[in-house]
Amino acid sequence: MVNTSRHAIAIFDFDGTLTVKDSFLHFLVSVFGRWKVLLGLVFQSPVLLGYQLRLLSNEYAKEKLFGYFFKGWSVSDFQKTADRYADWQLSDILRKEAMEKLEWHKREGHRVVVVTASMEDWLRSWCLKTEVDLIGTKTASSEGRLTGQFSTKNCYGPQKVLRLKEKIELSAYKQIFVYGDSRGDRELLQLATHAFYRKYN
Repeated sequence: MVNTSRHAIAIFDFDGTLTVKDSFLHFLVSVFGRWKVLLGLVFQSPVLLGYQLRLLSNEYAKEKLFGYFFKGWSVSDFQKTADRYADWQLSDILRKEAMEKLEWHKREGHRVVVVTASMEDWLRSWCLKTEVDLIGTKTASSEGRLTGQFSTKNCYGPQKVLRLKEKIELSAYKQIFVYGDSRGDRELLQLATHAFYRKYN
């Protein structure tokens, strides 16, 4: 039996761990519709192929795709769109068993943190309402408009650990629960006293 003291923190990856599908693509479809997104993916296929062949980094491919769709958007319009998605559509892709475990941690009095490569913009409202902390990739802007680039490194792999440690003093916690589902969570899982890879119990 695991001792669930209040000196515990639960760290969840988002896409694929708390959700059944990728929130970036789900967000894109909610904003532009399926056909415009498919057309955009065709235009960006050289970049996506380069990523699949591991010739291009996850960060480069993701930034190019984000920039293709959102470069030039006003920050206020983008945030309103992201908040609307978080409030009305994000729940459609949440994984039931993962959310049950997240709520269990909250009932136990554990601090809960979502650490994700997804942009904070479309998760911020949901995390506030769910009462969990958020660490994710941040979008860059200039003169009130999105540049199509990121203002932080893509919060993936080693960056997840770096960003987490910048925000939270992990030595304050006796127990560290980590939930992940991909190679991008490997370094995060190595921090855990209780690691859960593609499982919740």
